[in-house]
Amino acid sequence: MAEEKWMQHVSKGIEHRGTKGVFREAAHRAGMSTHAYAEKKKHSAGKTGQRARLALAFMGAKHGG
Repeated sequence: MAEEKWMQHVSKGIEHRGTKGVFREAAHRAGMSTHAYAEKKKHSAGKTGQRARLALAFMGAKHGG
């Protein structure tokens, strides 16, 4: 349950800042699926790496781990 609480908080922040879909768009510009792009960029520094790790966390929660 605690896992869902932080994800809801982060999700609201993403919507508030207007950055929803930015990582997905970057993945599609690179010609990759969102998951493949996240796996490739998860060790990157900066915003791209942060977004990749967050995307993987959200994907894991959505599919049960």
